[in-house]
Amino acid sequence: MRILLAADPEIEVPPRLYGGIERIVDGLARRLQVRGHVVCLMAKAGSTSSVDVFHGWPGRRSQSRLDTIRNTRALWKAVRSFRPDVIHSFSRVAYLTPHLRGAIPIVVSYQRDPTLRAIGLAAKLAAPHVLTFTGCSDYIAACGRRGGGDWRSIANFAEMDTLKFSPSVAPDAPLVFLSRVESIKGAHWAIEIARRTGRRLVIAGNHADSGPEVDYWHKQIAPWIGRDGIDYVGPVDDRQKSDLLGQARAMVVPIQWDEPFGIVFAEALACGTPVISCPRGSLTEIVRQGIDGFLIRSVEEGCEAVEQAGAIDRANCRRRAVEQYSPEIVVGRYLDLYEEARQRLRHL
Repeated sequence: MRILLAADPEIEVPPRLYGGIERIVDGLARRLQVRGHVVCLMAKAGSTSSVDVFHGWPGRRSQSRLDTIRNTRALWKAVRSFRPDVIHSFSRVAYLTPHLRGAIPIVVSYQRDPTLRAIGLAAKLAAPHVLTFTGCSDYIAACGRRGGGDWRSIANFAEMDTLKFSPSVAPDAPLVFLSRVESIKGAHWAIEIARRTGRRLVIAGNHADSGPEVDYWHKQIAPWIGRDGIDYVGPVDDRQKSDLLGQARAMVVPIQWDEPFGIVFAEALACGTPVISCPRGSLTEIVRQGIDGFLIRSVEEGCEAVEQAGAIDRANCRRRAVEQYSPEIVVGRYLDLYEEARQRLRHL
């Protein structure tokens, strides 16, 4: 197949350090090529993903009306020159407007809460069986269905080859918080849980340098760094991430919002590391209570979970990650969807 992938104009594919959607698009492109498909990518100019054909978006801002017009035109030209069998967009559905009444199947994937008005309009404009939406979790797909259209749930994947499985850890193994250090990720809960249980906590991830989250960092996180076994190591690369997760008793990221997916949770399981988080968004799909980790509703429950984490079968965590979130499994699900979409259009 000839497959055109599109990512938002603000993000480079792949990311220079860490990213969600950018990593998924790059990993998907690479593995589609390995399976013999021809891939065209539209993304931010300067992206270095190794694809067969690349087009940089001329407009740099998703929310700009002028850039939306420019990017819609650019996508139109790319489709005419590349002649894809399938268009798969992780970007704005508005760019696809000229193709909604066409004969090329379109898949639009959402990694965050969908804009229901845009979804509903696209679903009404699209010719029968042309447009399919996917969400990165059942939670996102359920949100999207409120706007209309045909929705499927296809989870994100973690790069299993770069994540080393650790079958056991030391009795005094630390806890790890690995995510953006901001209020919705619950770093303050992780600190309190570590302090109450007497466990070391390693915090890894970037933090805000401007905006309201700066106050959060300075008032609730920074004062604890270097005290009571709380350490901050900053952003980490893939090797460091694998090492951190592999040596941890548990990854403690007690989210305070409805997480769309969170690749880091699948990455922790891939290392054999139990996850301690909260039952919001997609976490109820990723973490099976008492099997892959624990979903908590308070700091007190978090402390109990830390004490019980040693009983979690780390091999079970790795097995679940491989069976549900390995690239081969997820790319296969997308390819099945592409073929299903093509068959539906052929039989009209």
